[in-house]
Amino acid sequence: MAPRMNDVMRLCCEISAHDQIKVAVKNSTKGAMVAGGTAFVGGLLGGPPGIAVGGAVGGLLGSWLTSGQFRPLPQILMELPPAQQQKLCNDIMAVLGNLNWMDAAQLIALVMGNTTLQQQVTATLINFITKELRAEVRYED
Repeated sequence: MAPRMNDVMRLCCEISAHDQIKVAVKNSTKGAMVAGGTAFVGGLLGGPPGIAVGGAVGGLLGSWLTSGQFRPLPQILMELPPAQQQKLCNDIMAVLGNLNWMDAAQLIALVMGNTTLQQQVTATLINFITKELRAEVRYED
């Protein structure tokens, strides 16, 4: 991994850890499919009331199946394939503009010390997660 890309990935991990961002990548789709499938089966078996009962049961079952499936964003970022890491790096570099830094520690300090820049990087990171990975984002309390 190129040094600049490595620095940007460490910045993304630091920001997401600081904001305690967790992400569910594939399991949110599974929960939606369970909810829709049980509503469909309920409709086949019970008509319109069956749709309502199947949807309610499926929603609860889907919620139960996907609960606890959120993982810390830094973990997910480090597991990204190189092509997606490069795309994220390019998106973040566009926000950073002409900012100069020597290493990851200096980059993190520069971004974390500038609230506006930190918010822009966070927004870009969340946008990447929701659009590219089609993931559900949650902030820990």
